[in-house]
Amino acid sequence: MWGRNVYDSIAKFLQFQLTINVVAVIVAFTGACITQDSPLKAVQMLWVNLIMDTLASLALATEPPTEALLLRRPYGREHPLVSGTMLRNI
Repeated sequence: MWGRNVYDSIAKFLQFQLTINVVAVIVAFTGACITQDSPLKAVQMLWVNLIMDTLASLALATEPPTEALLLRRPYGREHPLVSGTMLRNI
């Protein structure tokens, strides 16, 4: 139960981080193309990453396991950590 909870938490954290980083890169690239200057400086992007890493890790690390985790089948070794559904959500 705890192993499945840790796996789910890592997957959620990874999805959250990829979403934040993709949006930050798109904003910086689009802004640089339009205004010839990046709207987010390097220090600002570092702060965004620091704050988002802290909040996401605290939220996902404190999520307790539930009995419903034992009702689903375990993932195999070949199962990708970033699934198609996660890519669509990102």
